[in-house]
Amino acid sequence: MPCPPRETFQIGWICALPIEAAAAKEMLDENFGLLDAQDLSDSNIYTLGRIGKHHVVIACLPGGQCGITSATTVATNMIRTFSKSLRIGLMVGVGGGIPSAAHDIRLGDVVISCPKNTCGGVVQYDMGKVEVGGEFHRTGSLNSPPRGLLTAINLMRAAELTDDPHYPKYLLKAIGRNARTRKNFVRPQQDRLFKLEHYHYGTASTCDGCLAEWEETRSERETSDPQPHYGIIASGNAVIKDGFTREQLRLDTGALCFEMEAAGLMMDFPCIAIRGVCDYADTHKNKQWQGYAALVAASYAKELLGYVPISSVLQENLMVDICDM
Repeated sequence: MPCPPRETFQIGWICALPIEAAAAKEMLDENFGLLDAQDLSDSNIYTLGRIGKHHVVIACLPGGQCGITSATTVATNMIRTFSKSLRIGLMVGVGGGIPSAAHDIRLGDVVISCPKNTCGGVVQYDMGKVEVGGEFHRTGSLNSPPRGLLTAINLMRAAELTDDPHYPKYLLKAIGRNARTRKNFVRPQQDRLFKLEHYHYGTASTCDGCLAEWEETRSERETSDPQPHYGIIASGNAVIKDGFTREQLRLDTGALCFEMEAAGLMMDFPCIAIRGVCDYADTHKNKQWQGYAALVAASYAKELLGYVPISSVLQENLMVDICDM
């Protein structure tokens, strides 16, 4: 099929890591390849494709440049090149899970940013001011996701009460496509959550040397399918790699997940953040679950788009107009 005109692409999908971009491309029903012509000041590289009835443009952050500022630059360039069509955004990738008694978050689950109380769904945990006595106070607020995406999420959540979701099937199909996808996206066997006081043993890249008695006791799940969690995602420029810090930020923000890009998008790039849980943001953090978690997030995003009517997308303002405002 020939590539549709640039003005056809209304949904922007941003990733931070190459593994996340690869997972996104696995979700395309049609891949139209790379965009040949774009704004001369735009340094992004775009993959164009179709998911169901939607035409989607995928962009990845430059290598080694994760974080809020890089995400803002990629989004700004995308809006400039697709100024006549872009209306809705997705920030899809991996994040550090924040398990608690109220939220049984495990590796391979997916966290979706949704408004709660006065928070629009994403909180920038490192934006604020230090007041008298050295106490840090968060300031400012970030926009909520587009109304059409929030409505689609509620439809999807309602469907899950009576029917099996489709994203686990998308996940398994992508994993089994060939030897490379099996190698890079297969689900790891071990999911170990360690007690806060037990730090990672030595400098090893795996937790093989970490003792079993250090682990939290958790009940066995009925299924190995990834479970969705809806609520606040904490975003900031710092990598969280300490269990006590994770717990303190959970108490402060109520967040279910940490990541490093969404806060750079929410004001001018109306989007929802979808994060596959690849670690627990502690000293035991490693990359073993990264591929599977990235594919989980992409699979969820694909199903979510199936609940978004074209008419709902057209009701959203063009992103370029939001920037002008």
